[in-house]
Amino acid sequence: MSRILLIDDDTELTDLLREYLTGEGFDVTAANDGGRGLELAQSQPFDALVLDVMLPVHNGFDVLRKLREEASPTSRSLPVIMLTAKGDTVDRIVGLEMGADDYLPKPCNPRELAARLRAILRRGRVEVENNDDSLSSGPLRLLPTEHQAYWSDQALSLTGAEFSVLKVLVQSAGDVVGKEVLTENALGRKLMPYDRSIDVHVSNIRKKLADKGASRDLIINIRGAGYMLTQAKQ
Repeated sequence: MSRILLIDDDTELTDLLREYLTGEGFDVTAANDGGRGLELAQSQPFDALVLDVMLPVHNGFDVLRKLREEASPTSRSLPVIMLTAKGDTVDRIVGLEMGADDYLPKPCNPRELAARLRAILRRGRVEVENNDDSLSSGPLRLLPTEHQAYWSDQALSLTGAEFSVLKVLVQSAGDVVGKEVLTENALGRKLMPYDRSIDVHVSNIRKKLADKGASRDLIINIRGAGYMLTQAKQ
């Protein structure tokens, strides 16, 4: 049974989501402020985190930042779905830039949340099952078993979603991969109208690769078509 941590100060919504997700086979632990939620996330093992932006004590961005900056690989790679205000594009982009794997606008549909959680968890299981060989393109190397990527033997600190996006691009190196394909294969869901998740994940990957010495043109955007991993060079 997958363990889910739900952090939201809306107790009525929290009770609703916990009841629904429990009925769907998830083991749900809830916290109603960022301080308690962060304490739980740091002290107990969870398979995914559902995190509201507007929280007392520590807001959702602070909780996410603290988790992603921790030395613990578990905290850095914990899948996170942000709950953002409906229509608030800025919060969605900021959350993704800080390392969230996905987002849902509030009030969210419990069925949609369950589907997103299953997609995130399924993505992790598929990567573990299909881990026979490493993937590489020049100095860029991915180890699915360890869920780790390297540029010239320098480890890249990627979130689960970023690793999945980069993996799809490496598997199709030299070919253009459409945003629809990236969204379905890397995030496990359909591309939604005005959805910039893939764009932000690719931007984050570019920055992390550039910090290790890779060219900013390693991943290029083909306008109207998608993204392509070019020939990786040192």
